Amino acid sequence: MTDYSSSTNGHHSSNTSAGPRTDLLSTDPNERVEAEPIFQGDIDTDKNVVVCGAGGFIGGHLVADLLRQGYDQVRAVDIKPPNQWFQKFPEADNRSLDLREKENCYRALEGADQVYNLAADMGGMGFIENNKALCMLSVTINTHLLMAARDNDVDRYFYSSSACVYNQELQDTSDVEPLSEEDAYPALAEDGYGWEKLFSERMCRHFREDFDVTTRVARYHNVYGPFGTYDGGREKAPAALTRKAIEAKLSGSGDIVIWGDGTQTRSFMYIDDCVKGTQKIMHSDITEPINLGSDELVTINGLVDVIEEAVEVDLDREYDLTKPQGVDGRNSDNTKILNELGWEPPTALRDGMEVTAEWIEQQMRRHREEETTSRFAVPH
Repeated sequence: MTDYSSSTNGHHSSNTSAGPRTDLLSTDPNERVEAEPIFQGDIDTDKNVVVCGAGGFIGGHLVADLLRQGYDQVRAVDIKPPNQWFQKFPEADNRSLDLREKENCYRALEGADQVYNLAADMGGMGFIENNKALCMLSVTINTHLLMAARDNDVDRYFYSSSACVYNQELQDTSDVEPLSEEDAYPALAEDGYGWEKLFSERMCRHFREDFDVTTRVARYHNVYGPFGTYDGGREKAPAALTRKAIEAKLSGSGDIVIWGDGTQTRSFMYIDDCVKGTQKIMHSDITEPINLGSDELVTINGLVDVIEEAVEVDLDREYDLTKPQGVDGRNSDNTKILNELGWEPPTALRDGMEVTAEWIEQQMRRHREEETTSRFAVPH
């Protein structure tokens, strides 16, 4: 078995965690909202908070946590019709708007105090490798939202960037050095998606400098968890491999196809940590982009080991070297977030994947029994 718990920088989280919370996984959205908040900080619940990309994986979890905290006004915005949102809560002001259009950004941010911009046309490596222009067009979303934030006197504006902004020449080995925030320059971002994110980071910086818009930027490292897409073509590695493992289990084949040779390395952050860290950064004094990710480095083979354990299946592995596989290695250097916030994402991969795999298997078994198609497979 691969040692999937080790990190190349020899660092292990100083945070203690009781593991992922299962009370946030109820099939009843009202019960999910009534749970204890993930983020518990000094906040003003009279603020009008807008979440852009609220119909997506991270956005849905963020909306839920804002509602748990008791915000009076939470506006949830997404391009998808609400019946295709990953999570939808009746307590929120749910709006279907195409934020690539400037006038829709102004409509979305009317009266807003705080804005979380999670909206983007993106997916896993298979999607971003084959849809570079679509990924680049997301630059219109952030640009128009920043203009609307400036003109509507928004108090704070959060932008979700990505580890894909980092110089690819620093990620050409599986035994990668953790990437610190300074490693984004000299710029050689991932083609398409990474360049869009890096440019949008700069837009946030210059709107802060030139127009006094208070902006915060986090570079997400591979977020996973329940209530996310696991099929349809946009899923990321943890969900895709889990789906394949469950398919092998249910069919009795025991076979799984892995993109690449399995030696590529990554770190993966559980969704609850992402939601908490996002809000910590939003309410902080951190003006420059900062890593938000786990520093628990794992090979893709090691990830499959974890999934086998979670799904309770032994898999025969086949490697497809023709498929997109991204950089050879990527990990998060958490020195800055530890120094600034005294915190880093604490959830161990084994713990997060156990909950995630159980949720995906429940979904797949239900759709198999009902002979229906997962709603997460709908293009979005």
